[in-house]
Amino acid sequence: MTASRFASLTPMLAPRSVAILGASSDPTRIGGRPIATMLARGFQGRIFPVNPNRAEIQGLPAYATLADLPERPDVAVVAVSPMQAVTAIDELGAMGVKAVIMFTAGFAEIDPDGTGPETAMQDRMVASAKAHGMRLLGPNCLGVFNDHIGFYATFSASTEAGWPPRGRIGIASQSGAYGSHLFSVTRNRGIGTPMMVTTGNEADVTIGDVIGWMAEDPETDVIAAYAEGIRHADSFLAALAAARSTRKPVIMMKVGASAIGRGAARSHTASLTGDDAVTDAVLKEFGVVRARTTDEMVDIATTATRRIYPVGNTLGLITLSGGAGVLVSDVAETLNFPLPPMPEASQAMLKSLVPFCAPRNPVDCTAQVFNDLTLIGRFTESMVADGGYTSVLAFFTQAGGAPSMATGIRRELAAVRARHPDRLYMMSVVADPDVAQEYERDGFVVMEDPSRAVIALHAMGRFGEAFAAPPSSTPPDVPHIALPKETPNEAEAKRILSEAGIVTVPEAACATVEQALEAAASFGFPVVMKILSPDILHKSEIGGVLIGISTETAVREGFVTLLSRAPAGARIEGVLVAKQISGVECILGIARDPVFGPVAAFGLGGIFVEILKDVVVRRCPFGVVEAEQMIRSIKGAPLLLGARGRPPVDIAALATMLARLSVFAHQSGPALQSIDLNPVFATPEGAFAADAVLEIADAG
Repeated sequence: MTASRFASLTPMLAPRSVAILGASSDPTRIGGRPIATMLARGFQGRIFPVNPNRAEIQGLPAYATLADLPERPDVAVVAVSPMQAVTAIDELGAMGVKAVIMFTAGFAEIDPDGTGPETAMQDRMVASAKAHGMRLLGPNCLGVFNDHIGFYATFSASTEAGWPPRGRIGIASQSGAYGSHLFSVTRNRGIGTPMMVTTGNEADVTIGDVIGWMAEDPETDVIAAYAEGIRHADSFLAALAAARSTRKPVIMMKVGASAIGRGAARSHTASLTGDDAVTDAVLKEFGVVRARTTDEMVDIATTATRRIYPVGNTLGLITLSGGAGVLVSDVAETLNFPLPPMPEASQAMLKSLVPFCAPRNPVDCTAQVFNDLTLIGRFTESMVADGGYTSVLAFFTQAGGAPSMATGIRRELAAVRARHPDRLYMMSVVADPDVAQEYERDGFVVMEDPSRAVIALHAMGRFGEAFAAPPSSTPPDVPHIALPKETPNEAEAKRILSEAGIVTVPEAACATVEQALEAAASFGFPVVMKILSPDILHKSEIGGVLIGISTETAVREGFVTLLSRAPAGARIEGVLVAKQISGVECILGIARDPVFGPVAAFGLGGIFVEILKDVVVRRCPFGVVEAEQMIRSIKGAPLLLGARGRPPVDIAALATMLARLSVFAHQSGPALQSIDLNPVFATPEGAFAADAVLEIADAG
């Protein structure tokens, strides 16, 4: 393990010695199970039970106190009362122990307000651990196991049903129960997950730290993670970056979706993005595949252990059933997983072999191949060699598991795989476990359900694209701009944003009717008139926006009308007169996520935002390349690109505005609560912000 920000977990996850505080002679108790499992599994290090009431525990010498230990352990497992645990942290830190795994509960998890003595005790432990350079896992965690070295610092009973098979999948879970569940499911399917780490309260060590350590662990190839929330963005982001750089797939089940910004109802952008949407965007940014179910998690992780991650992934299906072909095609279409047709010449060749086959893709070779199993090899070879598919799914249902045919089918497919080992091969068969294992040993992933197979194969392409992606583009240079002490009016917000390079519609703040007439004359009719007040952020709700003002008389009347609509007590600073322009209405915004900080949102205006929620978000800051990718990714992008004969808008100008906005938000810090640019008019000649709300956080 090379030195890194995650190397401090090595004494905890791959120790040479371990002390058990609260050790028990009963192998079923919390303080006894780790000892029993390590003895049963042949832990390669030294075990030091600590218990003042025993001279011997499970055949090992026991020690009354930490001071009696013959050497300083790499890690200590703490299974004592909360008050004793707090004292133990001080003693272990003073000894120079570098890691603690704390089973003990009764801390912040039972103090929902975070103001009680339980949280205070937890905070004290963390402060003591940090003062001594010691890492703390938990408290209230189920612990760790690392079967590579027989280390079992866990009281999970899941191993009673069997040990993990050999394998290279690591489990990182905030939930001990779900982590054990995932391990049990994989073990029962014969899938190797020899490492599991559960993080509990995450008072110190977070799931990000664990993912990062696994990303750098030479014994781990694939990481399966479960999270209810992300506590520390910096370690989480660094971990995902480390996994991507080492080409290690991360499959994450992130649960607990909820809306952010409950106190930010004034921000339109905040109402469009939730913390789950932001987390989803962050995971996509780093190529993490999000699993929706346990089966999906296991399917994808298992397929990923083949370590084939195609770029430009395409799917070829060879099937005995036309119905299965339709099913697979439907699933692939929902995933945007390409199913390109076979070349015409290859289709003709397959027709010559089986005249009534369907050779396009899916390729239905029909039950005729039962009469000559070599046809399976010839069909599959043509699909791989001529069709060039990077992922090949063979749907042979119960025929693939029939003893009379399985051996021949294996022989034919194994020969194809030997000639083309760089492709992903999946078998959808109903077979006894022994037969399925034979296919697995031949290099095929086996799944009964073809729909699940398609999802897993598609995920491999997503990993491949992430691993092959070029470095992110450099965000544009934006000067550091001082924010006002409180939320400004629209004109001031636009002035500030213009310093950041945000282009706005030509306009003028007018305190009098005469100034409004002068501005309208300078811009040319028609114009837009808006009430100007730092207290009225969403002017349309009070009728504070007038469009299509085409005469001097209308300007005079509009000025009076707007002032009359101001609510009592609002500070009125005049009327904003702006040139009226047209284009495709867009919304650009910034919302502050409590974990990841400022995030940018982009979408089309009108019903696309309000009803269809066609919005994409990304963590700030980012460059113009990423901004353009965001713009092109929305469902309504054709309206910007020239649909139905419309001229395309200036995408480069729109992307530049979005990128500059992201940098401005990132540089502004936590004082910036939100930004709404709505609408921004995208035109063939550029992009222009017609309205702007820049919300400053309250001083508290």
